[in-house]
Amino acid sequence: MIEDLELAAAFPRATRDDWLAQVERALKGADFEKKLVSRSREGIVVEPLYGKAEAARAPLGRAEAGPWQVLQRIDHPDPAEANRLALADLEGGASGLVLALAGSATARGFGLALADADSLAAALSGVLLELVRLRLETAPFDGRRVATIVAEHVGRCGLPASGLDIDFGLDPVGDFARTGRLPLAWPELAARLTGTVADLRGRGFARGLVRVDTRAWHEAGAGPAQELAAALATGVLYLRVLEEAGIAPEEAAPLLSFLMPADADAFFTLAKFRALRRLWARVEEACGLAPRPIRLDAETAWRMGTKRDPWVNMLRATVATFSGALGGADGITVLPFTAALGLPDGFARRMARNTQLILAEESNLWRVTDPAAGSGAFEALTEALCENAWGLFQAIEREGGILASLAAGHEQARIAETRGKASRDIATRRAPITGTSEFPHLGEAPVSVLMPAPSEAGPALPAEAALEAEPLPSVRDAEPFEALRDASDDALARRGRRPSVFLANLGPLAAFTARATFARNFFEAGGIEVVTNDGFPSLEALAAAFRASGAALACLCSSDEVYAREAAAAAKALKAAGARHLYLAGRPGELEAALRVSGVSDYIFVGCDVLALLSRAFAEAMDEGA
Repeated sequence: MIEDLELAAAFPRATRDDWLAQVERALKGADFEKKLVSRSREGIVVEPLYGKAEAARAPLGRAEAGPWQVLQRIDHPDPAEANRLALADLEGGASGLVLALAGSATARGFGLALADADSLAAALSGVLLELVRLRLETAPFDGRRVATIVAEHVGRCGLPASGLDIDFGLDPVGDFARTGRLPLAWPELAARLTGTVADLRGRGFARGLVRVDTRAWHEAGAGPAQELAAALATGVLYLRVLEEAGIAPEEAAPLLSFLMPADADAFFTLAKFRALRRLWARVEEACGLAPRPIRLDAETAWRMGTKRDPWVNMLRATVATFSGALGGADGITVLPFTAALGLPDGFARRMARNTQLILAEESNLWRVTDPAAGSGAFEALTEALCENAWGLFQAIEREGGILASLAAGHEQARIAETRGKASRDIATRRAPITGTSEFPHLGEAPVSVLMPAPSEAGPALPAEAALEAEPLPSVRDAEPFEALRDASDDALARRGRRPSVFLANLGPLAAFTARATFARNFFEAGGIEVVTNDGFPSLEALAAAFRASGAALACLCSSDEVYAREAAAAAKALKAAGARHLYLAGRPGELEAALRVSGVSDYIFVGCDVLALLSRAFAEAMDEGA
């Protein structure tokens, strides 16, 4: 090791200017900013290279030393079966349970029915609450009733409340964001919230009474800075409400818990979790408090999950868990890889649990506090998120606070703008979804779930509303492509075949293979079956093969050189053979006018609007009876 260091010292130290000189030669005059510098959907600059962070900061660690808590969802409607699953999870290594109750948005149409303390006792039979963390997820504005049931169950068990780790999750702001309805005027609802908090504190419960939850924002398409701003505005509102009820900020702050989704954007997820700790410390300082570590949980993002090729969800969840863990999450919940398809079975639950256990126990991710500290990239992203989020938080405050901002539609408008950018990225595959918009498999086998997902799985709505707003939508990124695949499956079931497209492969194998492969992935992402081949010796053979395929659509595939010689004639032959719509894989360039005259209508290439083209192609194919 010493010899290696001595050898390295013999060479001049590389500088950023040296690197830039090499980059300039490689770019050959191309614009550095356009080629190598990217921006997030919220405008945060991401540089291609970062140096070491200039100033060291105090590590941003968990509230308690040691590994994060492995939290498993319990959402089976039947208390006895929910209990069996809970015990299996705990025996398999989970350290906490998330009770997703019937009517809660996150139960997705399922959820444990909790009528009284007896049903809770049945679901938690054999669960040692003094050793296990419990997090509650209730139907909108039902937290008070559920809190009373849980407190009654704790009393029956004879356990001291002060020694238990129960997160009650009272979150009227989150409920309003999801449903767009407040059942009572805010002063009355705030009084009910503080009354529940006072009752729980009187029983000895000392933390996790009120939750700041940004999952509704993330599911609606918010960017990380928007999530953070919503968290700050919500947390500050709760501090104010509690202070007005006589609970000083230094007593109120520990009553709050925080919950954010972690997605497969590893860099921004990690930076987001670090940023929230830093931002909330700033809030505490503004309240005259000495900053203390917050209780911050992560849950893998519902928005990134897919129904198609759900096995890839395991990879997404692994990246999200990795990022949340290194970002300092105190507890992590991994959604099972089949969650979008229905109620997960034992295998899916085990995989969700083991994803965390392997990262914690075999990869030892928990052993270093804030491992991203000092990294130029992560420090820069964290600071950028802090700056952007603080500005958005101030904007929300100027609008009258988080409730007023939602009621006026300001929050929804900001999120809709970000969601629109994300939708364009997904539609053009700038943000590809593996297994769905990229590398689809039309013949994939179904996976097992205990119960299929209900068609309507939104949160329960209050019967009456004192204040209404546009609810934040809950949308998975893959849904537009999944809708096409569902329509394809329906066509297969009703008519015995899917819509199809014929690949007109021109020239030798080496000329058309790349674009034929691209075209196959392109069309199958929309549920359109591809009829392919090894090329044709003549235009007559090409036309005959097209007629025999039964397809209504055709796509020319080959190299630019072959297109220049053969594409126009091949297009005319296909139109004469009955092709309703002709595509060409690649950009037309100077051939566009001639190709259009010959019958080519559309071009598929990297960066085109894949979703729009597929939607039209699907409609064309179905109209033709393919």
